[in-house]
Parts: sequence; C-alpha cells; structure tokens
Amino acid sequence: MSTEKVDSSVDDSDLSVFQEAESRWERWRAGIAARPTLNLAYRIGVGVVGAIVFAAGIVAIPYPGPGWLIVFAGLGILASEFAWAHRLLHFAKARYDRFMEWFGKQSLFVKGLGVLFTTVIVLATLWVLGTFGLIGTWVGLDYSWLESPL
Repeated sequence: MSTEKVDSSVDDSDLSVFQEAESRWERWRAGIAARPTLNLAYRIGVGVVGAIVFAAGIVAIPYPGPGWLIVFAGLGILASEFAWAHRLLHFAKARYDRFMEWFGKQSLFVKGLGVLFTTVIVLATLWVLGTFGLIGTWVGLDYSWLESPL
C-alpha cells in the first residue's frame, strides 16, 4: 500500500483538455486509417509537407536563426506517420545535444571560428543572391564585383 501524499495544489483541469483533444485526434486518425486510399493519400501528404519543412531546415542550418528547429519540426511531422523518421528524430536530437554540449566547452578561439564560418556562409549567400549589387545601386556603388555571379 502506498503512503505517498497527493499534492492537492496541482491543478489537473488543463490536462483533461489535452487528453480530450488527443482522444479526438486518435478517433479522427483511426477513421482515416480505416479507408486504405484515404490513408495512403494522408500519409503521402504528411510525407510531402514533412519533407519540404525538413529540406527548408537543412538549407537554413548554416544561417543565424532557427535552422535546427525547422529540421526537428520537419522530422516531427514525418515522425507522426513514419517509424524511420521517429528513430531519426531521436538520433539527430541526441547528436545535436551532444555537439552543442561539446561546442559550449570549447575555447573562445573555436567558438570564434564557428562565428567566422557562419559569417562567411551568410555573406557568400547574400552575394550569390545579388543582395550586395541591389543595395549598392541604392547607395550609388556600382562595382562589378558586387553583382551576383548568377
């Protein structure tokens, strides 16, 4: 027999709302799964949306901002339907956490190299996309090297 005290100050009323929403979601998803053609279309749709979000995250990784968050969101979307994506999500998150812990312990020199690498990637992308040439024309700078190579 357990003699644990229950904390009566904890409010569980919000939890029931989430449980009810999850139950509705499961019933809705079971209704789709009962129809093979609709289930296939749903899984293809989830796969396409998840792949697009995942690809956008991969592209955004070297830039300042939420690149890894977008990658994990894309994997989360895919993991809602595919077991391989669920395993990949946990694998990638564990490696990301381990890398960030390692990077946090590095010297200022290594962290500076990381900032330098990120800066070079961002500047190269802005140059390739023609941003410097466009802004240069706004301020009266008309140098050929500011133009995009594309």
